[in-house]
Amino acid sequence: MKLVASESLSRLATLHCSACGTEYSAFDLQRVSACCHVPLVANYDLHEPLSRAVVDQADASMWRYGAVLPLLHEENKVTLGEGLTPLLRLPRLAARYDLTSLALKDEGQNPTGSFKARGLSMAVSKAKELGVEGCIIPTAGNAGVALAAYCARAGLKAVVVMPRHTPAAFKEECYWYGAEVELVDGLISDCGARVRQRNADGALLDISTLKEPYRLEGKKTMGYEIAEQLNWTLPDVLLYPAGGGTGLIGIWKAFQEMKQLGWLAPEVKLPRMVAVQAENCCPLLETYEGRQPNCHAYQGRATLANGLAVPHPLGENMMLRVLRESGGTVVSVSEEGMLAGMRDLGQHEGLFVAPEGGAVWTAARQLLATGEIQPHENILLLNTGSGQKYMDNVAGRAWG
Repeated sequence: MKLVASESLSRLATLHCSACGTEYSAFDLQRVSACCHVPLVANYDLHEPLSRAVVDQADASMWRYGAVLPLLHEENKVTLGEGLTPLLRLPRLAARYDLTSLALKDEGQNPTGSFKARGLSMAVSKAKELGVEGCIIPTAGNAGVALAAYCARAGLKAVVVMPRHTPAAFKEECYWYGAEVELVDGLISDCGARVRQRNADGALLDISTLKEPYRLEGKKTMGYEIAEQLNWTLPDVLLYPAGGGTGLIGIWKAFQEMKQLGWLAPEVKLPRMVAVQAENCCPLLETYEGRQPNCHAYQGRATLANGLAVPHPLGENMMLRVLRESGGTVVSVSEEGMLAGMRDLGQHEGLFVAPEGGAVWTAARQLLATGEIQPHENILLLNTGSGQKYMDNVAGRAWG
């Protein structure tokens, strides 16, 4: 289906190949690039002036940034109120560790309990706009739940393929939304292979991480919100749990777009981006530190942080580019380190975060210990989901 962009607020212009830059139409259904078989990225016409006044202050969701989002027609929006999650100061932990500024953006307060709501709201909205009748996704948990919910909202078929060991809460929620759920032995990479097998005829839109252009656009709204919530400034360092890496890539994309738009003053420096992985599954770290040429042959293991068990991220090169451009780094955290971070955030700040959220706080402490983060810097943590979804993984472990 081909779209027409008439009478649209969106400044969407084209898509481009993330490897070679070849441009593609943003008004046809696209998957990965035909030239290099890598993710496509949305481009916007940002040359004409666009004031921050375009942000819709009456819309308490990610859709307040419609001019720099890809949806062309309002009637295709599939929303459950995702986005505009709180950015919370952590004064007790800051005092405990003698830090000047420590904050956490709590994505667990999204619909369906995680940051995946953003990407799947956008991807399903665009699927609807482009005439898709059903979607399929491999998932470690949260993305499958979000796809099931937004497809139910849109009246589209949803097929969710997840590891058999996924906590029961994720499976049950998918069933309640009416999705077809298939369980697979292994990690998300094995689920991805099953999706390719099941969908060989292309009857369903594969919404795997970065295999279509629009989950990224939903995730980037975290970056716009961070800037707006900090009065159009940014932290010095931002720690993000990176499995597939869409959020890390998307937040960095948002920062660059805001610089181009003039929404961030010239003196505002972009933060160092820190990708946080699990010791049990850290392909990005292994590539970053030169122990392997890329992630293609990496062998990962299951982890408490289901969302970090991504051994072969399609966006590896894009994540490495973000780290290089931002002067950032990659850190891995042990299983006990995740639990320790969860305990700290729970017992000192009243936040029951996902293991991924525990991992980013422990990673911050590791980098403070090595001097790669300084106590006087403004530190922002991203918690990607609610700890309640992970009770099967963490129950009975509050005391170590």
